[in-house]
Amino acid sequence: MREYKVEVTRDGRWWMVSVPGIDGLTQARRVDEIEDMACSLIAVSTDTPLADVGVHVVSIVVPGVGEILGAAHHIADLRRRAEQAQSDAAMAVQQYAKQLTRGGIPVRDTAALIGVSPQRVSQLANAS
Repeated sequence: MREYKVEVTRDGRWWMVSVPGIDGLTQARRVDEIEDMACSLIAVSTDTPLADVGVHVVSIVVPGVGEILGAAHHIADLRRRAEQAQSDAAMAVQQYAKQLTRGGIPVRDTAALIGVSPQRVSQLANAS
């Protein structure tokens, strides 16, 4: 599969999708259409099966705002890290609840220590 770089610019209500590798230009109405439109343009222009075409969007520029793709990637990365931190915290809470209750600490005290309800401590302590 050959991968082509794609550069995108906002023009009025449209996203102008440029593929410098084939000197091609197409447009998309929404951001989620950019890759499909670029792949279709490349496939038609190079007489290549659509399944053999890949694209990599390298920039999205909005006049008056600037390059926006970097910030979008940064936000996605922050969200991934937040989800991982949430998962790690849930695992730590469960392990700690089990440790405390097995160590004889009352459920209400365990709940106060980890900031959840006593019912939740019971669920966590009895989970496999």
